[in-house]
Amino acid sequence: MEFFTNLISEISSIVWGPPLLILIVGTGIFLTLRISFLQFSHLGYALKLSFSKHQDQSSQGDISHFAALMTALAATIGTGNIVGVATAVVLGGPGAVFWMWVTALVGMATKYAEGVLAVKYRTVDERGEMAGGPMYYIEKGLGWKWLAVLFALFASVAAFGIGNMVQSNAVAGNISASFGLNPWITGFILAALTGLVILGGIKSIGRVTSYLVPFMALFYVLGGLVIILLNLTEVPAAFGLIFSDAFTGTAMAGGAIGTVIRWGVARGVFSNEAGLGSAPIAAAAAKTDVPGRQALVSMTGTFLDTVIVASITGIVITMSGLYDAPDVNKASLTADAFNMFLPGIGGWIVTIGLILFAYSTILGWSYYGEKSFEYLFGAKSVTLYRTLFSISVLIGAGLSLGIVWDIADVMNGLMAVPNLIGLIALSGVVVAETKIIKDKIKQEKEQQKSTNISA
Repeated sequence: MEFFTNLISEISSIVWGPPLLILIVGTGIFLTLRISFLQFSHLGYALKLSFSKHQDQSSQGDISHFAALMTALAATIGTGNIVGVATAVVLGGPGAVFWMWVTALVGMATKYAEGVLAVKYRTVDERGEMAGGPMYYIEKGLGWKWLAVLFALFASVAAFGIGNMVQSNAVAGNISASFGLNPWITGFILAALTGLVILGGIKSIGRVTSYLVPFMALFYVLGGLVIILLNLTEVPAAFGLIFSDAFTGTAMAGGAIGTVIRWGVARGVFSNEAGLGSAPIAAAAAKTDVPGRQALVSMTGTFLDTVIVASITGIVITMSGLYDAPDVNKASLTADAFNMFLPGIGGWIVTIGLILFAYSTILGWSYYGEKSFEYLFGAKSVTLYRTLFSISVLIGAGLSLGIVWDIADVMNGLMAVPNLIGLIALSGVVVAETKIIKDKIKQEKEQQKSTNISA
């Protein structure tokens, strides 16, 4: 067993090595150039669209733009925003936060392209629901069924690991440490809550995440902002350290700039999932007839996840200076940093945030796994999948999951390869759809201007 564990760990190191990270960031840069920096020029419009009730005429789809975004954010905003950022700062220094930002900014172009292709090549399944994502745009857009099957296989396995058991284990562990509650009891409650939501399908998931995600994100972000506002005099120094260390690496790792970049990029990708191919599965369910419209909404997920939520964690940890302690605990570093500034309260903010983040991740990934499973085994397999997924939540809460984490990590990384190939090969389609949405936005602005003049 030890040999197998070491083997999987070694494979994980190879999969998540420099080649994949370079491919992910490189694809983001390539797509940024192809869409002419759309993620910057249209970010304001995209954010406004994400939180409005706008809906395309005669829209096809199962859920609103907002619900699709919240489902994707439910899966994206998770332990990576708390533990992942802490790991990046400990192993790469404060400068890693800067490279997380860079990864997010180019990753927004990747998320945009994923959203375009997800809606462009989606289909209606046997149950009358929308089905889309990398497996569909790889098969329908490129005709490479074998590569589409590989993506769906990797995603199905990853959903049970990083999107399920690893999350329930984190929740059970935190509740056990805080309240002394038996992990199996926590697992049973969590499994029941998960089953109640996912048995209702994407409409049920979208409805729950539309309330849960804004609440949990605001709860955590406001807690961090209170710390920042109460310690404003320390903020300039924290930002200064983040920027200077990003190009020198002097604060950590013996000045190894490569280490700073590696951990910043790796944890950035882990946090926002741009390029992995998971988020477009949710984007495909959105009510829209214009691929570019939902794509703009999708790209805001990366901005909100990393530039907003993960940044709060990185800034507070940098201000605390605890990352440099010889006996630092990466798992509890964020809670320790929050508690340092808000004694007796800060730790609770992180603990409650982690529980909510992990539960929302379970809900979001349940849909990713379901659609991947359905692609492989047909619509009749959905009920079986939902049952197995709910049971796995219980199992994950009570077991040691070192090997599960490693296998899921490998599958997560392998998901990205077929997806990135599809994005690069179909970038011409993304460019064509981008022209369509730009023209529509221009028309909307002219109509609005005309209306204002006549009024």
